[in-house]
Amino acid sequence: MSTAGASTREAPVRPRPDRLVARRYARRDFYLRRLLALSDLLCVGAALIAMLAASIDGLDARRALYALATAPAWVVLFKLYGLYERDVKRISHTTVDDVPALFHALLVGCLLEWVYFQAVGAGKLIFVEILLFAGIAGGLVTAGRVFVRALITRTVSAERVLVIGSGPALQALVGKMRTHPKYRLDPIGIMASAEAADAFGLPLLGRFGTHSLEDLVLAHRVGRVVVSDAELEESELLTVLRECKAASVKVSMLPAIASAIGPSVEVDDVGGITVLGINPPVLSRTSALVKRTVDLIGSSVLLVVFGPVMLVLGLLVRLTSPGPAFFRQARIGKAGRVFTLLKLRTMVVDAEARREALLAASKDPGWLHLDIDPRVTRVGGFLRRTSLDELPQLWNVFRGEMSLVGPRPLIAAEDSMVDEWARGRLDLTPGITGLWQVLGRTSLPFEEMVRLDYLYVTNWSLWGDIRLMLRTLPVVLRRSGAN
Repeated sequence: MSTAGASTREAPVRPRPDRLVARRYARRDFYLRRLLALSDLLCVGAALIAMLAASIDGLDARRALYALATAPAWVVLFKLYGLYERDVKRISHTTVDDVPALFHALLVGCLLEWVYFQAVGAGKLIFVEILLFAGIAGGLVTAGRVFVRALITRTVSAERVLVIGSGPALQALVGKMRTHPKYRLDPIGIMASAEAADAFGLPLLGRFGTHSLEDLVLAHRVGRVVVSDAELEESELLTVLRECKAASVKVSMLPAIASAIGPSVEVDDVGGITVLGINPPVLSRTSALVKRTVDLIGSSVLLVVFGPVMLVLGLLVRLTSPGPAFFRQARIGKAGRVFTLLKLRTMVVDAEARREALLAASKDPGWLHLDIDPRVTRVGGFLRRTSLDELPQLWNVFRGEMSLVGPRPLIAAEDSMVDEWARGRLDLTPGITGLWQVLGRTSLPFEEMVRLDYLYVTNWSLWGDIRLMLRTLPVVLRRSGAN
């Protein structure tokens, strides 16, 4: 009798069903999905009214009712395109990532809208009206989604994260969680060795296999488990998935080759067996032609638009500091070829001669990174903070020496420090912007920048370039990582 009583006292106390993590912490996902749907509904409705108001037949109550009746169908269509579930599956999902699916959904929806108006006798929609609706709806829906995600980010607490495993890749991921509040992830503990816990700077909550994962996530109110599959056997990974499913906790898995596969990996299925498809290592001729065409058109337009601005800024540089308006420097380009990079001069004329003396005070041994560089002129500081000093690189793009998006162009001394495995970063033309600029610019360590360049090259896509260009403007306006 006493033995049974002792056994009962030692058994873990299971929480009530209403205390499951899913019940308490899925509200973020619950509200996000519904707010996105409500925003889409209102934005599509407003676009339909605007289309009818500008139409030949004009806006009347009957046509307006017929049009607004289709608004819920648009939400269903967006759901079919997965526009309400991706935030739950992905950590870094943003509104920019919605654009391809949203564009395709609008294309299909506009065709269905035209057929619907014809079928119900609500009047004929002409191409210009459909085009107007698509433009207004695309803009409003995108803006609404940006607002909803910002609202959720500011009102809902960060997701509590339990880390399982160790290793440099997982440690780097935890560092990203801490330094990027936009991900809304709060690492609260680790299941690993005591040495790993010290290295990660996280409380040690237990060892996998000796402590119940389900009990830990419930006790510490964990919303997401991040696990490195390099640390666990297949049976142990299945245990993680099973116990997280029982507690309705989300799981993010860091693959053993995370540094090599990149974000463009395709999940394939061969007879029920999951296979990861990696991009081919060589850019096809068609892809190279498309990228060069975008560079040529983009640089031509931007040179015309910003040409007068560069002339004014160049004159300002000359009047405020002795020396030329432009700074020329040899950089390493595609396939190791050397080219001359152009920038508006932001430093004194003898800046390069003073570089070696300043390296000892650099925050990063890989390159010169100073909080306050004494060589920068007053006007140069403004140009650097606003990134206006890089405008002349559009001429490098026009000449084919650079690209609008690409790896960071390095000087010879920096290029010599790139490890052999990362030499593939030179398979594409260096760019004015890229992953390194969007994710931190000079605030990134040299090794991290090299890795990002390698990932960019091995995962290139046209949409990836467009996405990086769209993300560059907010980074420049926020002056993130400007040195």
